[in-house]
Amino acid sequence: MRADFIKMHGLGNDFVVLDTRDRDVPIPSASVAQAIADRQTGVGCDQMVHLSSSDRADVRMRIFNRDGGEVGACGNATRAVALLLGKPCRIETADRIVEAVPGGGNASVDMGAPRLEWDAIPLAYAMDTLAMPVGWDELYSPAAVNVGNPHVIFFVNDCDAVSLDTLGPLIENDPLFPERINVNVATVQGENRIRLRVWERGAGLTRACGTGACATAVAAMRRKLVRSPVTVELPGGELEIEWSDGGSIKMSGPATESFRGSFEWDDYA
Repeated sequence: MRADFIKMHGLGNDFVVLDTRDRDVPIPSASVAQAIADRQTGVGCDQMVHLSSSDRADVRMRIFNRDGGEVGACGNATRAVALLLGKPCRIETADRIVEAVPGGGNASVDMGAPRLEWDAIPLAYAMDTLAMPVGWDELYSPAAVNVGNPHVIFFVNDCDAVSLDTLGPLIENDPLFPERINVNVATVQGENRIRLRVWERGAGLTRACGTGACATAVAAMRRKLVRSPVTVELPGGELEIEWSDGGSIKMSGPATESFRGSFEWDDYA
């Protein structure tokens, strides 16, 4: 079976999109997603996105990380899907429905309300998610936020100086996080600006992470380090985040279609 795909990216965080709404393409297994995502022997991507029909929204989106594991949300992929659909839309994800509006190469997304309870992150045991009494080497006292994906956020003087390629996998796989965790290191650069680097669970260092930008902005606002709206600068570019306590997170930023192609499904199955 030959499968068509669309290669897209949001600030360099790239996806192989399988749009199966009008064709019969299987949901990829972990091994198939991993093989397609391989940058040497597959198409190559950070995440594989599977689109299908939904009876609750305009489209259903499932997301598979580079290691083959399925995750609940991806902000950059949501913007890419909105641009692909080309109209205001409702997108069903694993645990929520998000609303997106495309326009001029950008898209704004209502990501829903963040979850802040320790068992919603989830953590292995109860603790304050605004200032967790834990640490790993030079990283300590993080905040935790779930925006469809679980994130832990460390505020540091210089996020570029942190050895995230070493500490990222250590923290991601710590027993404190039963579903693993996305690791964010952030530097506040002003009352409306944050510099951010992200280690994504199952994907590693990434040029951009939309849910990470949302989680980091929420954590910084809760700590009164910044005020909404916040510009979050990632290695791949900038996202705009708006949030007020008790409300939904609004994320805005670009997404781009890179190219289209096809592959033989059996080559990766």
